[in-house]
Amino acid sequence: MALAAEKGTKSRDGKTYNRAVAANVKIWQGAFVALSATGYATPGAVATTLKADGIALSTVDNTGGAAGDKTVEVEKGVFQFKNSTAGDAIAIADIGNDCYIVDDETVAKTNGGATRSIAGKIADVDAQGVWVRIV
Repeated sequence: MALAAEKGTKSRDGKTYNRAVAANVKIWQGAFVALSATGYATPGAVATTLKADGIALSTVDNTGGAAGDKTVEVEKGVFQFKNSTAGDAIAIADIGNDCYIVDDETVAKTNGGATRSIAGKIADVDAQGVWVRIV
């Protein structure tokens, strides 16, 4: 129903979130975190159903646990990841383009033949890696 009077709308900073962790996974502090098709946090990996979510602010070990048994705090923003290799390496000409999840610390220029999910937008590239904007 549409508002008929003023409302005090709640807000968040939009930078950090607590996410329920997928079953039987360990997420390392600093790891690329994605949401699975069922909405649970999982380490970045080659898959087509993941949604980029941010980086883990602490290590959470849910090995042997059910989905949702533990939570991980995830931060959104611009973060540096390892660059892929050979023909899939990201260059400065790729700034502004999407990049793709390879694992929980690496991104690539291509979707790997339609096998990878989008990691985010390439914000910068330097000798140490690729800066990716995850929103």
